[in-house]
Amino acid sequence: MLEVLYQEGFPIWLEASIQIKQAGGLQRGKSDAIDAVRIAEYAYRFRDRLRIWQPTRSVLKQLTELSQLRHRLQSAINQLAVPLTEQKRFGDRALQCQLKNHCGDSLKALRKDLEQVEASLKSLIQHDTELKTLFSLLTSIPGVGTIVATEIVIATDEFKAITEPKKLACHAGVAPFEHRSGSSVRGRTRVNHHARKSLKTLLHLASMAAVKSKGELQVYYQRKVREGKNRMLILNAVRNKLIHRVYAVVRRNEKYDKNYTPVLV
Repeated sequence: MLEVLYQEGFPIWLEASIQIKQAGGLQRGKSDAIDAVRIAEYAYRFRDRLRIWQPTRSVLKQLTELSQLRHRLQSAINQLAVPLTEQKRFGDRALQCQLKNHCGDSLKALRKDLEQVEASLKSLIQHDTELKTLFSLLTSIPGVGTIVATEIVIATDEFKAITEPKKLACHAGVAPFEHRSGSSVRGRTRVNHHARKSLKTLLHLASMAAVKSKGELQVYYQRKVREGKNRMLILNAVRNKLIHRVYAVVRRNEKYDKNYTPVLV
């Protein structure tokens, strides 16, 4: 529908349904007519925040589809292979060999398909100048690999839709928010569950890789552990640091330099 409306020249304002629902306050009842009125009221009240939708580049659509296919193939491989690996030490070996033989061909076929999809992803990136430049910048950051970079580029629409690191941290569900009011409500600072969970998972894996590699983040992680900080809180801070580094290299259009020293003016 978006493509058809755009081709016909209609200006399109794309908004999340939960944003419209929560902005409407207390609501009772639901029907198409009621929803239409609520959408119209939202558009009128927040017309100063109007954002005209623009379609993404066709190459980014291809990147998105290939990334999703890769995720599905990886999930299928894990569903078949992981249980067999976990039961090796406990089950009947003859039975385990039999089960492995039953799904051996399927696993081989899935892994072959996965290799082909990953090769297509790399080829797509290498043959597009903008994507090649972005991936070169992002993957220069310790802990950020091709898969993490792919998800970030897709989530931000090549950094056009989400232009600030704090907004991406909120979108990925790694930005901590306070929960307190006066002197009676003193809740713990937590991240919000409204998030892009796939990106959050990949950022967590990236932070784990970063703290295991020699460098500033590993030193930071070890220092905070010695101070008695919660390990998950430290990893969440590392995730935020990675996001800020991503935006820093894109903003400067320079690869990550571990010896970079900011110039004081």
